[in-house]
Amino acid sequence: MATKTRTALIVGASRGLGLALAKEYLGRGWQVIATIRNNPSRALEQAQASAHGRLTIEHVDINETAQVAALHQRLHARLLDVLFVSAGIASDPDAPIGKVSAEAFARVLINNALSPMRFIDAFHDLVQPKGTIVAMSSGLGSVANNTDGGWEVYRASKASLNTLMRSYAARQFDDPRTYLLMDPGWVRTDMGGAEAPLGVEDSIPRVVDVLEANAGKGGLRFLNYRGQAVAW
Repeated sequence: MATKTRTALIVGASRGLGLALAKEYLGRGWQVIATIRNNPSRALEQAQASAHGRLTIEHVDINETAQVAALHQRLHARLLDVLFVSAGIASDPDAPIGKVSAEAFARVLINNALSPMRFIDAFHDLVQPKGTIVAMSSGLGSVANNTDGGWEVYRASKASLNTLMRSYAARQFDDPRTYLLMDPGWVRTDMGGAEAPLGVEDSIPRVVDVLEANAGKGGLRFLNYRGQAVAW
């Protein structure tokens, strides 16, 4: 009997980690729905050209609730095995919190914490009961491991994301779906910078391995790309 092709929705796949996730799932034979904001992604379009119909590109700005609702309507008949919200932005890593404007702080917190959780809440019903819901967190989101400071606004946004996901999962206590917060490691991307020790090829295949290893287990975990628990 033929194996059913699984489907992943990757939110924020125009470049960096999200793009690498889309390519990794395609390489494993999945159907992939990849979202970008407004500008075309040549790299994603190239992946689509060689995906033999397994990659759908959708446009959505997750900060715009009307766009999120419209995307849900377009995808309402799809059943997802993985929902992975990878969208995120960073601010000046050296700016101490006392020097950060309210506008800059709000922009990062909305994009990195509020909007991902609103998206997860909106698309929860499209994830199959044994499916996996993932938000891209960061080791910098660990409060317990913050011993050297820096990246203050970004840290705050990821710690907020972790707390909101924990609250959301607690409210879904009888939900068989698996919830994961993923720390991909420090990766060489536009956000991670050239000094990062990991390439996307070192991180993302292992991230997907971790998702596969935890599929169907239920509950919430904060894990790194090696599958190790990260301190809250």
